[in-house]
Amino acid sequence: MPATLLDGKNLALALEQGLSLEINALLLKHGRPPCLAAILLGEQEASKLYIKHKMRACERVGIQSRFIPLPVETPLPALQAQIQILNQDPEVDGILIQLPLPGHIPPEIVYETLSPDKDVDGLHPLNLGRLAQKHPFLRPCTPYGIMQMLNSTGVALRGLQATVVGVSTLVGRPMLLELLMAGCTVTACHSATQDLALAVRQADIVVVAVGKPRFLPGDWIKPGAIVIDVGINRLSPEHPESPGRLVGDVDFEQAYPHAAWISPVPGGVGPMTVIALLQNTLSAYVHRHSELK
Repeated sequence: MPATLLDGKNLALALEQGLSLEINALLLKHGRPPCLAAILLGEQEASKLYIKHKMRACERVGIQSRFIPLPVETPLPALQAQIQILNQDPEVDGILIQLPLPGHIPPEIVYETLSPDKDVDGLHPLNLGRLAQKHPFLRPCTPYGIMQMLNSTGVALRGLQATVVGVSTLVGRPMLLELLMAGCTVTACHSATQDLALAVRQADIVVVAVGKPRFLPGDWIKPGAIVIDVGINRLSPEHPESPGRLVGDVDFEQAYPHAAWISPVPGGVGPMTVIALLQNTLSAYVHRHSELK
């Protein structure tokens, strides 16, 4: 039987409705909505589009947004100064630094500059540490969104074998922690993994985040597995089959007959990353008001 699609777009829209109701109630209580400030360095079209989607999502649920564009050549001290202004602004609840950053800006220094209580990407060392200790507060958005996708299947995750392909700080490493917290037995795969096919074939859950189009052959997927494809890659205009098409890191057409559940590209993980960002912003807002009491 072919897989059931994990429709991240519709799941995110349903979660937005609940967020909107909660934010409206809190607005009456606290007198102002949550506020998310987004910083973008440079003029990359993809990054500008991502910011636009996030700002629109904020508007739909009642979160106020601020957009702060900076020149691509902005030096690290100037970026840190701008972050400190937002850290100290009582009207700002969450701060987003749109990735990727220019090559002269070390991401880890930027994450450490953020106030951990406003770090809505969940990448400050304190927030990653909270996740590792099974007491998460602001959680890395893509893994957090993926966990909500997995829970939407109704499948009991505890005890399942999970394989994560790709161990970036943004997705892979916190994804491992999320799956461990859910009671899965987790395998991490990377460029030095000696038998990737075996690790994937044994997995009940496969999460792939490597940024390479159709990297993972679909016939590696265990029958009945859940497949989460984080990748979003545009094929070249010269591609013989699908010029310019967006594809994931998994060969979807091959994987579809094997999996029980599979996330599409686009329309899978992307919308869930955005909804997790909104949820983190609301959590930061609620936390801030609880500390003001």
